[in-house]
Amino acid sequence: MVKKIILKFFILTLGAFLVALGLEWFLVCNNIIDGGIIGISIIVSYLKSWPLGILIVCFNLPFFLFGWQNLGRKFLFCSLYSLFCLGGFISLLGHAYKITGNPLLACVFGGLLVGVGVGLILRNNGSLDGTEVVALSISKKIGFSVGEIIMFFNIFILGSAGFVFGWDNAMYSILAYFVIARTIDVVIEGFDDSKAMLIVTDKPDEIANSIMHELGRGVTFLHGQGAYSGQDRKIIYCIVNRLELSKVRDVVYDYDDSAFVSIQNIHEVQGGVHGKKYLSL
Repeated sequence: MVKKIILKFFILTLGAFLVALGLEWFLVCNNIIDGGIIGISIIVSYLKSWPLGILIVCFNLPFFLFGWQNLGRKFLFCSLYSLFCLGGFISLLGHAYKITGNPLLACVFGGLLVGVGVGLILRNNGSLDGTEVVALSISKKIGFSVGEIIMFFNIFILGSAGFVFGWDNAMYSILAYFVIARTIDVVIEGFDDSKAMLIVTDKPDEIANSIMHELGRGVTFLHGQGAYSGQDRKIIYCIVNRLELSKVRDVVYDYDDSAFVSIQNIHEVQGGVHGKKYLSL
């Protein structure tokens, strides 16, 4: 238990450090901003010459305190810890070093660092952006989704960058924002691009045996019933990677060209793994 807590806060600290590194040594020094409260903080820091680390903490605090009842004390504590770490790292790093003056490279590599850092924090029950907290707290009350509320905030914030830093930098900021968002998705969901397949067929035993013996994939039989016919059926469930998808399709349609196949994206698979082959029940 203690080891898990130590590891959790080490990852939160590492995530905050990566975000600070990406901001200070890549984005901010090239007048490129992130979305959310961090983006507002960068704009105000530029206009008023106030310390960015302090602004990020001060601007985010009211939002976290606003949302703590809806999101829980554990989330609030992890978020505040990450936030104060970020403020401290930004104050320590400052503008002492500028990795590149090329705005495109700054967008890509700064966005990657920020995205990895934010993703690590989100995976460990924390957050660095007050707009996410507000969106989660009010989405049910106003009828808009969390994503729509965050997008509204960011359109306004990233658009404001055009008036402050120029429209070229505003467009680079939008590019950096998408790099960050995509990197966060990869960190949270993982690189494993697995697919879950549901196969409804008149020859479930033959297809299941072929998948197991030819492809080395385990399968599970789910029991279903046709709503119209009332007929009991065995439904094949299996998880494969992207490269094996076409092979499984070929196996299925070799036996039953009228089979019904449903394919879904799986972002994470845990347990039942042996030799990189997914085992079923």
